[in-house]
Amino acid sequence: MSDTTIIKVDSHYSPQGADGEKYLASGKHVAMRMWENEQPGEPKAPSSRSYETVGYVLSGRAELHLAGQTVLLEPGNSWVVPQGAEHTYKILESFSAVEATSPPSQVHGREEK
Repeated sequence: MSDTTIIKVDSHYSPQGADGEKYLASGKHVAMRMWENEQPGEPKAPSSRSYETVGYVLSGRAELHLAGQTVLLEPGNSWVVPQGAEHTYKILESFSAVEATSPPSQVHGREEK
């Protein structure tokens, strides 16, 4: 019998991660999170993660720095950060985006790696 569990998450009550992200629905193989109104500033130190990330820009602008490349992210753009790729973001103007991570980022301490 297949799993028929429905998970509904109201983002107004979502738990927040250490970097300010809101955790949305999460399954066994993929999870969603949202970044809301991230403010401009200097990029954080580059990092690599043990999960793949795909994202979609809702509003604002940011730069994604990955493997010597810089990509401008604007509303309507989507992007991919491969698993294990060293990268960072520079927020250029108040930025909101939704990301999906596979495997789920918040499971087993993957966020800290």
